[in-house]
Parts: sequence; structure tokens; C-alpha cells
Amino acid sequence: MAKIPVLQNILEANEAIAGQVRQRLERAGIIAYNFIGAPGAGKTSLLEQTLPRLRDRLPAAVIEADCATARDAERIKAFGVEVVQINTGSGCHVPAHLVLLALDSLPLERIRLLAIENVGNLICPAELDIGESGKIAVISVTEGDDKPQKYPMLFRQCCAVVLNKVDLIPHTDFRRERFENDLRAVNAGVPLFGISCRTGEGVDAWVEWLIGQTARE
Repeated sequence: MAKIPVLQNILEANEAIAGQVRQRLERAGIIAYNFIGAPGAGKTSLLEQTLPRLRDRLPAAVIEADCATARDAERIKAFGVEVVQINTGSGCHVPAHLVLLALDSLPLERIRLLAIENVGNLICPAELDIGESGKIAVISVTEGDDKPQKYPMLFRQCCAVVLNKVDLIPHTDFRRERFENDLRAVNAGVPLFGISCRTGEGVDAWVEWLIGQTARE
């Protein structure tokens, strides 16, 4: 029983710091998206396809979270955007206090969109608020078509779903109709973008949606 108050205290502390993150972002006029997906889903590849299309249209920055290494941050830095690396060690998600610290290293006055690439995990990052404007679920067809029903929390909370590697569907057992039906059963109105980071298929529609969302803020 003693563990329950401890867990509640941790969650309450994270919520308070997430509120500070949200306030800083709102004051700076920044919309922030928390990109959540399994390892290998293509979160970094999605940003590599997105960032060049945003150039001269939407000033962006990236916070990269990984258990170890700065490899993803190095990939993003090649696109000439501001990027901050967070290493969580054994942590399965990026907590709000590390996002708050990362903001100190970013020129917030020059940013309109902040992409936070969370640690590869479909459960823990979906559970915690980090002050983001919304969560983006990134799923690849190679993971199977049953993810909306197996991980409903993420799909229920997210404001958009990116289904990556659609070019591989003919070479897998992925059933797109089943995936979409299961997704709609969990979140009927969420936008779904079928894309391929390898061929570029569907990426322009995703980017236009992203720009449209920031225009509404």
C-alpha cells in the first residue's frame, strides 16, 4: 500500500511541471507535438521527411529523447534546425522536467513548431503529460494491424495517427481495413495519414495538416 502514495506524488509532480512547460510554450506562441511510437516505427525518418518541407514556411525545432546516444539528434541537426538531445538512461519515456530543461537551450522566440520525439515505447509516453499541445501516434505496417486495440490509450489520446511504411503492405500480412476499423472504434475522428518515409508517399498531406494546425493556434 505504501507504493500508491509514492506513485501519486510522482505523477502529481510531473503534472505540475508539465503545466510549467505548457505555460512557457503558450507564452512563446509555440505548438508542441509529442511523437510516440515503437522503436523502428520511423519517428526520426518522419521528421527527416517533414522538416525540409517546413523550411521557409514554419520555423521548427526538435527535442530528441532516447535511452542512449545522440544518433537521432545528429540526423536531425543535418537539416539545420535547432535540436536538443535528452538521454533518459533506463527511463522508458521523457519526463516533463527534462522537457522544461531542454526549453532553456532553445531560442523559443524563433520557433513556431516544436517536435518532441519520445523514447520508443507505446505505453509509458502515452501515460504522462509533458506539456505538449498534442500527441502524434507513429505506427509502421511492419508492427502489425492490431495496435489500436492492443494499445488503446495512445490511440484514444492522440490528435493524429501516422501509418508509416505503407509501401511495404503488399509484402506483409498487414490488413489496412482492419487497422482503420479498429482505430475508428477507439478514436472515431482522429486524422489518419498513410505515408512512406522511403518513397515520400503521403508526406505532403501530413505536412499540410501540420501547418494547418499551427495556423489555428
